[in-house]
Amino acid sequence: MFEASQRPHSTLRSAFQLLELIYHSIVRDIRKTHRNAMVGLMMNMLQTVIFVLTFYAMFSIMGMRGAAIRGDFLLYIMSGIFLFMTHTKALTAVFASEGPSSPMMQHVPMNTFISITSAAFSSLYIQLLSLFVVLFFYHVAINPVVIDKPIGAMGMVLAAWFSGVAIGIVFLALKPWLPEFTTLAVSIYSRANMIASGKMFVANSLPSSMLVLFDWNPLFHAIDQARGFVFLHYNPHFSSMMYPVYVGLTLIVLGMMGEFYTRKNASISWSAGR
Repeated sequence: MFEASQRPHSTLRSAFQLLELIYHSIVRDIRKTHRNAMVGLMMNMLQTVIFVLTFYAMFSIMGMRGAAIRGDFLLYIMSGIFLFMTHTKALTAVFASEGPSSPMMQHVPMNTFISITSAAFSSLYIQLLSLFVVLFFYHVAINPVVIDKPIGAMGMVLAAWFSGVAIGIVFLALKPWLPEFTTLAVSIYSRANMIASGKMFVANSLPSSMLVLFDWNPLFHAIDQARGFVFLHYNPHFSSMMYPVYVGLTLIVLGMMGEFYTRKNASISWSAGR
């Protein structure tokens, strides 16, 4: 009988309400990984350190240190590991975000755009925090960190994150239709990037016959360009700074189109029957 009338909101107020909702969703996503935020950060840092030490030992045992760029060898390894983890974590976070048939979508302010955005930015927050903490302790305890162009290097970290988000959106749009295939495809892609990302070598050292095997990968371009910004004595000739951005924009458009179509045709019975 009595219905609350909805007062029209200004564009600015609606924008602030959307940002507030995204903020709370980001906090929720961060706390989902672990009840204690500090423990969750420590686990992510530990994973990064294990990756770095593993590749350091592998390079040393196989005698591949000479193939690295002239400069800090551990910084060379970390420049690849940081971007690889940022890209992969963004992809898996977006892929695991709540879809249109999730119970959270039954709440009126919530939608898949907010879910995707919060998953992407929570992943970026954790990775950047881990990056700065690891570099700080390395700088203080082991060797001073000198980055030739830090702004450009950070731009490539964001490019790796952006392309990971874009690929995650495409897989997310396909997940309700092909759940087993997309889960397997994400796993295969993440493991293939252990080699295809190019974190163990630089593009300038590859022959043209080998370069075509990696040139398709936006993460390969991001890592190679990042090393050009990190090290004074490396100038990447066979990778593009804008390639990850262009690929990311294209995939985001395609992924959001697919996600929109999926959302319009979504049914709660999908998740109930699987």
